[in-house]
Amino acid sequence: MEALKIIFWIALFIIFYSYLGYGILLFVIIKIRRLFGLGKPFTGNEDYEPEVTLFVAAYNEKDYLDEKVSNSKSLNYPQNKVTQLWVTDGSDDGTPELLKKHKDVSVIHSPERAGKIAAMNRGMKYVKTPIVIFSDGNTNLGKNSIKEIVRLFRNPKVGCVSGEKRIYSKDADSAAGAGEGMYWKYESQLKKWDAELYSVVGAAGELFAIRTELWQEVEKDTLLDDFMISLRVAMKGNTIQYNPDAYAIENASANVKEELKRKIRISAGGIQSVVRLAPLLNFFKYGTLSFQYISHRVLRWTLTPLLLLLLIPINLILALNEGLVSLGVFSFLFWGQVIFYAAALLGWFLENRQIRLKILFIPYYFFIMNLSVFLGFGRYLKGNQSVNWERAKRGGASAEVVA
Repeated sequence: MEALKIIFWIALFIIFYSYLGYGILLFVIIKIRRLFGLGKPFTGNEDYEPEVTLFVAAYNEKDYLDEKVSNSKSLNYPQNKVTQLWVTDGSDDGTPELLKKHKDVSVIHSPERAGKIAAMNRGMKYVKTPIVIFSDGNTNLGKNSIKEIVRLFRNPKVGCVSGEKRIYSKDADSAAGAGEGMYWKYESQLKKWDAELYSVVGAAGELFAIRTELWQEVEKDTLLDDFMISLRVAMKGNTIQYNPDAYAIENASANVKEELKRKIRISAGGIQSVVRLAPLLNFFKYGTLSFQYISHRVLRWTLTPLLLLLLIPINLILALNEGLVSLGVFSFLFWGQVIFYAAALLGWFLENRQIRLKILFIPYYFFIMNLSVFLGFGRYLKGNQSVNWERAKRGGASAEVVA
């Protein structure tokens, strides 16, 4: 029984550390560094204003492209220094034809659909600017996004800059919208602290940029192109920085079913990334970057969801041993788990009936996140996760956004 208690407390600590403890530790470290005057922002050459390429790998985006092109042309950056490059491989809804009607937009098209990363590998051969900025065809960028991204590249150690993903708030009334919005708020804060400590561990595909010279082709079956591209830039000794003032806005998933579909793919890609980035687990070689990578990403995609599942039977055995209805710590924690998962189940039940209680969004979304890891791991093992994105249905939009 003592051995079981040790396993229980280790598992509980890892779970807590993965979701909250790492954030608390980061907060403390950052505060201490600031006390000693460390981590001050790099200023550099304020006149730095290089040419950039806005790169969009798009598949059947005709419903969004006019708005996207217009948004890109309205950004607060000298337009004579901005090249719009769209790769529309496989699109058969008229996307390439409609894009060619827009002046100053370069279009690369092949009738074969080989996946987003294949389109990126092909399109990067045409990029001539020192900075390339990737964004999705169905997202709009904040007016100062290019300027805010370029500002961080003044520091020669910065090889990649990640923008912020924001979610339109109208859909925050659904579990998918509220859960996704709250998750990204927390993630945004962690990224700020990660960047201040050393480096962000992975960029958001909705908006990120790299120095063109640091690009290297990624395997054609890669599921998380943004994550692999950015981490491999960091593994070369560069840092990934984060600027929430550079942001991309999109609608939340239309419902939790659509959000689960998206997260299963991300989870399968996460497992694939952990395998392919195995050298990054070497603390002796990568130091702080390894610490951040394992704490912020690896645990959530591998060990922590398994421990969450294992914790239930272990906790039950320990609670039964001390008395299931006693006031002991194990019985208290067991009933806490029961209440939490019951709240998640109730959230699912009510969401399917269009009855929404915001207090249930967090346990429901947390459950969906971890369920997606198991389902994604199954897809990865079977090798049946297509490299082609199956677009998740998105909800409606409103003017207000939540990060």
